Amino acid sequence: MTVNDDLRAAAEAWLSEDPDPDTRVELQQLLDVGAAEELADRFAGTLEFGTAGLRGAVGAGPNRMNRVVVIRAAAGLCAYLKAKGLTGGPVLIGYDARHKSDVFARDTAAVVRGAGLDAVLLDRPAPTPVVAFGIRHLKAVAGVVVTASHNPPQDNGYKVYLGDGSQIVPPADAEIAAAIAAVGPLDSVPRGDDWQTTGDELLSAYLDRIAELVPADAPRELSVAYTPLHGVGRSLVEDAVARAGFAAPAVVASQAEPDPDFPTVSFPNPEEPGAIDAALELARSVGADLAVANDPDADRCAVAVPDPAAQNPAQNPAQDGWRMLRGDELGGLLGEFLLSSRPSGVAACSIVSSSLLGKIAASYGVEYVETLTGFKWIGRVPGLVYGYEEALGYCVDPVAVKDKDGVSTLVRVLQLAARAKSEGRTLLDLLDDLAVKHGLHATDQLSVRVEDLSLIRTTMERLRATPPTSLGSHTVERVDDLSEGSETLPPTDGLRYILSEGARVVVRPSGTEPKLKCYLEVVIPVTTDVAAARAQAATDLSAIKQSLSTALGL
Repeated sequence: MTVNDDLRAAAEAWLSEDPDPDTRVELQQLLDVGAAEELADRFAGTLEFGTAGLRGAVGAGPNRMNRVVVIRAAAGLCAYLKAKGLTGGPVLIGYDARHKSDVFARDTAAVVRGAGLDAVLLDRPAPTPVVAFGIRHLKAVAGVVVTASHNPPQDNGYKVYLGDGSQIVPPADAEIAAAIAAVGPLDSVPRGDDWQTTGDELLSAYLDRIAELVPADAPRELSVAYTPLHGVGRSLVEDAVARAGFAAPAVVASQAEPDPDFPTVSFPNPEEPGAIDAALELARSVGADLAVANDPDADRCAVAVPDPAAQNPAQNPAQDGWRMLRGDELGGLLGEFLLSSRPSGVAACSIVSSSLLGKIAASYGVEYVETLTGFKWIGRVPGLVYGYEEALGYCVDPVAVKDKDGVSTLVRVLQLAARAKSEGRTLLDLLDDLAVKHGLHATDQLSVRVEDLSLIRTTMERLRATPPTSLGSHTVERVDDLSEGSETLPPTDGLRYILSEGARVVVRPSGTEPKLKCYLEVVIPVTTDVAAARAQAATDLSAIKQSLSTALGL
């Protein structure tokens, strides 16, 4: 494959306006060696702006994350804000420690000032929830975080919030995308250099708010091991833990400092196998009660606990005697903890999360709603008092942060675990309590990564045309095509199978990765023998997963 004239012309036009010497050199080298396939991919389209903002590999070309794409995105956002009359406050801009994050953040501040709007730029890399908090604290009209969260090292992204402190949802995403598409040549985008910065004041206000979550008389005796997974969470977590009155956590030294290459993990997501092994090893060596982890931008929180039944030295010695709680397990524990005071408001979780939260809410007379996947939906539920999604995202203080927040969640987990310890109990004991009270709600996932995205579309079409009649030992009692929407849910591409005996499966394409994701849940009644119920659940989930794999045909 040779570089045709149109492709070469597109690349040379890009070179002529790219302000970044790094990506100019990279693109010129691709032209010099005639890397036609790579160039074709970079210029096959434009990185799509959606409800997750932008996300992609850093590199030259419109189908990558780079300064050209970011400047145009910022200009489009400003045009949208001005068209909507949203000019009565600043745009708050934060960033993580990934490659080019600080550069993309400064470019955004420059464009905001060039558009005549006020810009406030964080003066250091910081967790994403700091911006979600800061938008309302500073009465900002919008917020931007340059982050790719827990994506691979080569990626970066651009997350946008509006003035209510929530991530954008339709139709704002499409309207901003249209404004971006209407931006002219890069040299026509005005830029300024007189933005404001914030740091200690905003971070201190955020930390003060977290410290207020833990009552003065709450137990605080707890030993904790912690890893920020090479991300930006460490300093803020250490300060938050100290202000809340807990002992300093032991920190995994090899993962303590921000590093955009994430050298000790194959994938910087605490959900991925092996990601928190170093934290488990540290926890075991210091005799910790808990191991906790944030993802690189610290909006998610993972928790692992000692579990004598977790003996798996052959496959993963690091997990011997410890296990990580599933997102739904921690979601249920926090739900019970926060809703037991019978707050006035609404509890919420996504349609792919466990149904347990609804039962907990009902037991305390708290209203409960399901939303589409993502905190862009959960965070904007009116009257929200607690929300979570199974992918380790928890909103434990929605008055302050209408988004998932791994720092305040971590402090809440310490509060809950310390209270249990003071009573001679553990988080596993509390999980058993929930199982006895509401039945054991066990969840699992089946995720299939594809190279060809058309396979996902074909699979979804086939499932709609010929839905399975049974999955594992459960009959399919009802199929909900989520693309049709409902009175309570906007349309989304997905299928929900309601199975016999309270089991459930949801199948949906991932919104951020080339994956088809399947979420499984079974509910096993419990009298006193929780261990037997867990064994039965594991058998049921395995059988469902096996038959679902066959039905997917991937």
